[in-house]
Amino acid sequence: MSDKKREHVRINDILLGPVERPALQYFCKTAPAWMTPDTMTFIGIFGALMIAAGYILASKNLAFLWLASAGYLVNWYGDSMDGSLARYRKIERPKYGYYIDHIVDIVNEFIVIMAMGISSLVHFEIAALTLIGYLMLSVHTFLRTYVDDVFKISFGKLGPTEVRVIIILINTAVFFLGNPKFEVVFNWTLTLYDMLLLIVIALIYIIFFSTIITTGRDLAKLGE
Repeated sequence: MSDKKREHVRINDILLGPVERPALQYFCKTAPAWMTPDTMTFIGIFGALMIAAGYILASKNLAFLWLASAGYLVNWYGDSMDGSLARYRKIERPKYGYYIDHIVDIVNEFIVIMAMGISSLVHFEIAALTLIGYLMLSVHTFLRTYVDDVFKISFGKLGPTEVRVIIILINTAVFFLGNPKFEVVFNWTLTLYDMLLLIVIALIYIIFFSTIITTGRDLAKLGE
């Protein structure tokens, strides 16, 4: 086995990149010395807990959706800054950072989506479909990083930042419109949040299946 160190290419070509990248650069420059990449990771976890609390409390009062939305901003800051700060200060720990960052992301998404599912906003089955879709995309990303050293976290100009923005918009819509229930087929009732989230779920699964087909074809052409 070769001892050569493998390095992957990181691709994050997102719609909000022209805004996000300068913002992260500014936050890195102004971050106090005591704020480390690990500190940012804990901030991201705190944001996920804020989101979960907001969803659970929103079962009693939709005003708590603002807490959930604020949690998405905190989570974005911590999740985006841990790696950015490490690269800015040139203190990367590639193996540790890669492992901790993504295992924490998975735990955070589990906390957030399960809280959404046990709230009265969303049917648990629909929340489960959301979590499964996220995990499927995550597995694809990790496998591609292994087979061709490409770590791609954006799909069709959409990445984690855009997903957070979409969910915040859904929270805002549900707060102002309420969360009415609609009878669809076979006496199956869906909430407004269910229906909006189903659009996101459909997008996730379309991206997943189209991406694995494209990636499979590309790898087949390499003959490896």
